[in-house]
Amino acid sequence: MFYLAAAVSDFYIPVSEMPEHKIHSSGGPLQITMKMVPKMLSPLVKDWAPKAFIVSFKLETDPSIIINRARNALEVYQHQVVVANILESIQSFVIIVTKDSETKLLLSEDEIAKGMVIEEKIVEDLRSRHTAFICDKN
Repeated sequence: MFYLAAAVSDFYIPVSEMPEHKIHSSGGPLQITMKMVPKMLSPLVKDWAPKAFIVSFKLETDPSIIINRARNALEVYQHQVVVANILESIQSFVIIVTKDSETKLLLSEDEIAKGMVIEEKIVEDLRSRHTAFICDKN
């Protein structure tokens, strides 16, 4: 199983384009052009580990688009699972999206009070899916 933690950012400034010293405000407004971080999911699925169980993440701020964005990632990259989450509820709610299903994982108020974290539910769900994936391959 490859569990691809969420990207810190989709954009970056190459070191070669960073200023050596502090940028002074006396220079007026600042315009920054950033480069896209290379996507590693495609070569992982196609070239490096084509038989692996691969999990990616999709974080959005708009709940109305999260499922479509997760399904699009599954279609584009041809991997097994997207853990979809909304920034507003990132610590208590996710949707596990596969080509055939959407499974909502939610922490109850009681679970939160007991110190449980959503990652516990994510890991257990993915462990079960991974086991099924292995059994289907044999």
